[in-house]
Amino acid sequence: MKPLKNLYDWVLSWAESIYGTLILFLVAFAESSFFPVPADPLLMALCLGKINRSMYYVFMCSLGSVLGGIFGFIIGYFLWYTPSGELTRIADFFFAIIPGFTKEVFDNVGAQYDAHNFLVIFTAAFTPIPYKVFSITAGVFQINLPIFIVASILGRGGRFLIIGLLIMFFGEPIKKMMDKHFNTFIVVLTLIFALSYLLIGYLF
Repeated sequence: MKPLKNLYDWVLSWAESIYGTLILFLVAFAESSFFPVPADPLLMALCLGKINRSMYYVFMCSLGSVLGGIFGFIIGYFLWYTPSGELTRIADFFFAIIPGFTKEVFDNVGAQYDAHNFLVIFTAAFTPIPYKVFSITAGVFQINLPIFIVASILGRGGRFLIIGLLIMFFGEPIKKMMDKHFNTFIVVLTLIFALSYLLIGYLF
């Protein structure tokens, strides 16, 4: 819990930097394939800092996230198994670092793709369920790439667009609330995403 909170604090520290947009893009990219902290808090901080640029931040966050998802897909497609059919060291590394991403979950997620490719990817992209697990498994199970990309754009773009629109229309009240309860918000958000890693083991 504390290491995850520290990562949140580090990510958010870039909100006041001139490199904030670049870091937002990189965090969104990395979170879709291997990084444990979502881009949402940094997106919110940047949008609240410059409300008139909210849609630009939404676009950069969505672009980074979808490209990161494609990177996760490539990892799964090309680097998950050896030519002899055994798990690579990269696969073992991901099982070790991503909470809740066990071999059992991996097999169960793969089984969901048989009938619900688009819906499974969209749900993972839109909700707090760790999207990286699904971007990688989509590549491993060789899901149709255009379907994967479209579902990712709609899921990730829709999720970040909601954040951007809320801040555009209710920016000042949200900013006042965030300024007053920022630490509580980060703790709650950390708990939500930490629990999402545990929840994936029960859902799949």
